[in-house]
Amino acid sequence: MKKQNVHLFVFDSLSDWEIGFAVAGINSPQFKKNPDSHCIRTVALRESPVVTMGGLRVIPDITLDMLSPTNSAMFILPGGIAWDEGKNMESVEVAQQFIGLDIPVAAICGATAGLARGGLLDHRRHTSNSREYLSATKYGGSTFYEDAPAVTDGNLITASGIAPLDFAFHIFRCLDLYLMPVLDAWYNLYKTGQPEYIDALMKASVA
Repeated sequence: MKKQNVHLFVFDSLSDWEIGFAVAGINSPQFKKNPDSHCIRTVALRESPVVTMGGLRVIPDITLDMLSPTNSAMFILPGGIAWDEGKNMESVEVAQQFIGLDIPVAAICGATAGLARGGLLDHRRHTSNSREYLSATKYGGSTFYEDAPAVTDGNLITASGIAPLDFAFHIFRCLDLYLMPVLDAWYNLYKTGQPEYIDALMKASVA
């Protein structure tokens, strides 16, 4: 089976903690249905390295103009202050292409504001950091807003910036990376910290 690429948009000041669970889960073979099913490839506006808010230096695998939706399993957009400065809208245009081809897009925190400005949330259920945060973009989809950590509507996943775990859960479910008992045990372990879910995770992974 050929490994499927999940493309992660990277840019200076991106909020690296928001995509930590998702990136680790996609790249790690542990617990997955098929250990070699998916991998992360980074995408940036330019070839030069970017520096995350946490100070990590990332060398992009490809540039945005090289990205073809048909060669991707998903496009992930992290948050970061750049979105609130009106930047990164080139990636929103690419996200529109993905959605038009029914290929999933996942956005968290400030990236949801970018999607809102691009009109991608006008007719889809979604969430963000708060209702007021998205309303500031003057978008047309406020009636579709849901107060939830993360929301999936068809091929679109959105999440609050304080819900990286829920963001990853929705991404993993969309990509069908894990058996549901494994995914549920993993989620409950990190959500509650209760040790019984370690045993549940181990048992589910060998079932």
